[in-house]
Amino acid sequence: MKTEFSSEILFALRLEGVTNPERADVRQWYQAISKAAMARINAQNTTTSRRVAYFSAEFLMGRMIESNLLNMGLLQEVRELLSSYGIAEDIFTNIEDPALGNGGLGRLAACFLDSAATQDIPLDGYGIRYKYGLFRQIIEDGFQKEVADDWQADSDPWFVRCESERVTVTFADEEVYAVPYDSPIVGYGGDTVNRLRLWQAEPIRDFDFSAFNEQRYEAAVRDAERAQRISMVLYPNDSTDAGKKLRLKQQYFFCSASLQDLIKQYKKQYGTDFSGFADRFAIQLNDTHPTVAIPELIRLLTENEKLSFSKALHIAKQTFAYTNHTILPEALEKWEIKLFRVVLPHLYRYIRRIHQTMLKELANNGIIDTAPYHIIDDTHIHMARLAIYGSHSINGVAQLHTELLKTVALPEWYRLYPLRFTNKTNGITQRRWLGLANRELASLITETIGNRWITDLAELKQLEPYSEDQTILERFYAVKCEKKKQLAEYLEHRHALHLRSDFLLDTQAKRLHEYKRQLLNAFSVLDIYYGIKEGRITAFTPTAFLFAAKAAPGYYRAKAIIKFINEIAELVNKDSTVWDRMQVLFLPNYTVSCAEKLIPATDISEQISTAGTEASGTGNMKFMLNGAVTLGTYDGANIEIVERAGEENNYIFGARVETIESMRMTYVPQTVLENNPALARVVNTLVDGTFDDGGTGMFRELYDSLIVGTDWHLPDPYFVLGDFASYSSTRLQANRDYADRKSFDRKAFINIANAGYFSSDRTVKEYANDIWHI
Repeated sequence: MKTEFSSEILFALRLEGVTNPERADVRQWYQAISKAAMARINAQNTTTSRRVAYFSAEFLMGRMIESNLLNMGLLQEVRELLSSYGIAEDIFTNIEDPALGNGGLGRLAACFLDSAATQDIPLDGYGIRYKYGLFRQIIEDGFQKEVADDWQADSDPWFVRCESERVTVTFADEEVYAVPYDSPIVGYGGDTVNRLRLWQAEPIRDFDFSAFNEQRYEAAVRDAERAQRISMVLYPNDSTDAGKKLRLKQQYFFCSASLQDLIKQYKKQYGTDFSGFADRFAIQLNDTHPTVAIPELIRLLTENEKLSFSKALHIAKQTFAYTNHTILPEALEKWEIKLFRVVLPHLYRYIRRIHQTMLKELANNGIIDTAPYHIIDDTHIHMARLAIYGSHSINGVAQLHTELLKTVALPEWYRLYPLRFTNKTNGITQRRWLGLANRELASLITETIGNRWITDLAELKQLEPYSEDQTILERFYAVKCEKKKQLAEYLEHRHALHLRSDFLLDTQAKRLHEYKRQLLNAFSVLDIYYGIKEGRITAFTPTAFLFAAKAAPGYYRAKAIIKFINEIAELVNKDSTVWDRMQVLFLPNYTVSCAEKLIPATDISEQISTAGTEASGTGNMKFMLNGAVTLGTYDGANIEIVERAGEENNYIFGARVETIESMRMTYVPQTVLENNPALARVVNTLVDGTFDDGGTGMFRELYDSLIVGTDWHLPDPYFVLGDFASYSSTRLQANRDYADRKSFDRKAFINIANAGYFSSDRTVKEYANDIWHI
């Protein structure tokens, strides 16, 4: 029986030129279903209450078709329509994800969009419509290779070009159009529709016919090429000044365009009296990338709207709030003054005025040593300091992270503005990460406690008594087995990887960075391999060790770690003597869609960053929600996970923050190596000829970074070797515990029951109440 929406889809198919639905291909179905759904969405962007503008350099959305259909209450209807034509419900697996983000920062932004709409919070996302995203990762001979991720090759009906609302953005050396592309963000139930607005850079003059006629062909298209590169790639390689300038242009481009858009909206409703601007808009800065928005708003209000500088600064402080995502000094963004002035001389003047005003305020407060506060020093502009001074709220993203901001990273600012600092522990949207990614588990939960968890994840606490119910635990185990089979099919189809789905799955899936310690994981896997071969490790549950990560194109050491992991995989997977005991796989081009397959299938979630380095993490929450136990350090949101689910139901190892700080200056990695022959053996494989780095020398550099150090850091700054023994023993304990199915399943199920706190619905409501005052 065909419903009204089914008829609308079939009509849309006919508009695509398809008269027989049975002959429609994947993309034709995708276009038809998406356009039929878009026709039903009525944007509700006219609220008179305060509205949030969420400024973020990335939004890692994943495929939008399923999430919007789920929230609109149309997903099951679409599945039934497809089934009636003999089409599998995973038809859209081959539709590429929008390449608009990279890691946790972008995924958090996407979760916030979903949660805000579901919780009826008026919030719009603002960013860049990258043509090629970060990159598509391919692995050749174990090395990461980057190729363009041309996700826009086929038109995406979920993004609508709004030509009439374009604005102009000016740099020192060029002027470009910023053209908005809007995508609806539908809240669960379909009652609230917010917006994601992404800007695309386009030339003022697309083609210089005179230059072309004079046979100066490159000059004829120079403006177009220069403009388009601004929105070409996410996080372009910035190892040279050219790359740094492009990154700065990107940040200013979307911030200026977004602020012009907000000012236009405000003036349309309230005229030229800007005294109520901060009551109408709250702007949340997702990390330091959008911090240029602070001086840009002041510039626009003073130059275009004729406000005084002091009034404009006051409005900015009341409007902006800043989320800090890291305490790593190298990630607290700063720009060379010389470079900044070349790109944005008109904005630098305002940053100087902000800096001078701040110095006067510090003097009035009796602060003599102002150096730690300087927004501008002799050579650089410090964007985190600008964000703190120019906003009314600074928040960390996990309890430990926020405390470290107060005591280690930004103590002088906390003493100055103690009331501005607050914690907002990250969260994830359960609708995507359970409702969509794990329908089988979602059905089991709904049958057990009802479906209120879809909009109130705290309801999962009702599951806890069922952790003693053997029937429920057996059904949970059956779900996990089914998700492993589905993952195996996905990897076979997408990457020709042959996963042993009957093995325990031990997964580390996250951005490749030294502090996340994929290298520690790799050393441990290699040690397990040698231990099994030698007979040193006997009681071992057969395990597939899964890695998924992208390294930044210019991050040489991270690329070396990927190569090392793949060398280990080659060694292990070709050794027939261990084929029934272990497997190592590196999953290329990790995306949201891949995560939706990988996370529900995982048994052990690797969250092994050096204590005090991971701000929060959200992958840990997704794994927890899907019934994986955490093998991790006492870091980030891991702490809050074990506080709620119990340390006895997870596996915590390694030095804690206070221990690391106390031993930092006396830590000698060479001594650790000498005292642990098993560790020495695996570390020495970097340089003893066991593995081949293709003559690049990258393995030697990696080895030296651990043992010798460099001009810019001490040996082994992330305590990979120092935590190895604790990590390896804890990992083997988790592996042994897995053999007791009932006990291990109970641990996993208790984690699910205590995952309710980690919903982004809770997080975004805390922002709304405490920061945005909505």
